[in-house]
Amino acid sequence: MERTKEIVEKLDELFPEPKCELEYNSTYELLVAVILSAQCTDKRVNIVTKELFKSYNTPEKMLTLSQEKLENIIHSVGFYHNKAKNILSMSKNLIEKFNGEVPNDLNKLQTLAGVGRKTANVVYSEAFKGDAIAVDTHVLRVSNRLGLVKTDEPYKCELKLMELFDKSRWSKLHLQLVHFGRYICKAIKPACMDCPFTKFCSYYSIHNS
Repeated sequence: MERTKEIVEKLDELFPEPKCELEYNSTYELLVAVILSAQCTDKRVNIVTKELFKSYNTPEKMLTLSQEKLENIIHSVGFYHNKAKNILSMSKNLIEKFNGEVPNDLNKLQTLAGVGRKTANVVYSEAFKGDAIAVDTHVLRVSNRLGLVKTDEPYKCELKLMELFDKSRWSKLHLQLVHFGRYICKAIKPACMDCPFTKFCSYYSIHNS
């Protein structure tokens, strides 16, 4: 498909070496950070985890916190009640099911509290270098605007992208689409003048006709 080939080429020019912008020093820290990042910026999460991980960077240490204390620490990331509850339950799951180690398996990751498909895909691709496409709001928005998918369901979007792009590209493509959506194809006031894909962008055709 000519469109997918051009998208890959242009994304490689824009973001040749895309990196996850969450800061972490272990797979467990990454997992906690990804849970905190739901509907929150990576920048804000990094501010919170810098303090959190000083004393609570393992499942065992995390479980020494009460839910109320954890909520107070992560309050600024939003949805702190559910996130605190999930992080404590997830930490308990890791100890009881996996000897405190984060499993290198997509299905096993999704058995952990608060870990959905997107979070599992991020951890699997980032920490374990597995092939996966995590569909967050940026990836979903960009994929629809560029005509790669026509769905508002992340799982359907993921399946379609997996079908369209070679497996060896999945993890890099995920990060490239995240960065593209975060810095160029923004939800509000996208930088269309900096975009190489306007010729097949639905948003651009509607707003610049």
